[in-house]
Amino acid sequence: IKGRFADFEGALMVADDPTQSSVSVTIKAASIDTRTQQRDDHLRSPDFFEADKYPDLSFTSTVVEHEDGDDWTIRGDLTIHGVTKPVTLTTEYNGQTEDPWGGQRAFFSAEAKIDREDWGLTYNQALEAGGWVVGKEIKITLEVEAVLQT
Repeated sequence: IKGRFADFEGALMVADDPTQSSVSVTIKAASIDTRTQQRDDHLRSPDFFEADKYPDLSFTSTVVEHEDGDDWTIRGDLTIHGVTKPVTLTTEYNGQTEDPWGGQRAFFSAEAKIDREDWGLTYNQALEAGGWVVGKEIKITLEVEAVLQT
């Protein structure tokens, strides 16, 4: 199942030395959208995000490393459901351009895989045919468009 969060904010600080850059993001757990209301309501419930008690998911970078070409690694702390764990994002710089309003925009893609149970998201249900309703591994995919602020 693919889903997205509709309510988020973040800041990306790009330093003259890009390895000194930083990123921080806050996401509203209740803004989960998988295009199925019943599933979204379940994901907001105490079985998963418990959005009333833990309204925010967050990521704060700790290390930015250049790998090769446009490839970067961003390490940081991901907080979900009140639990903070380290995560590594494989990141690609996709260029920048001037937008129609005279602003500068930079584009990035990033990806990470996590085990949801590490963050206390342990709900599951056995299937009659064998296996489980919810997999442990979650793939996080980001497409970021950052606008230069003066």
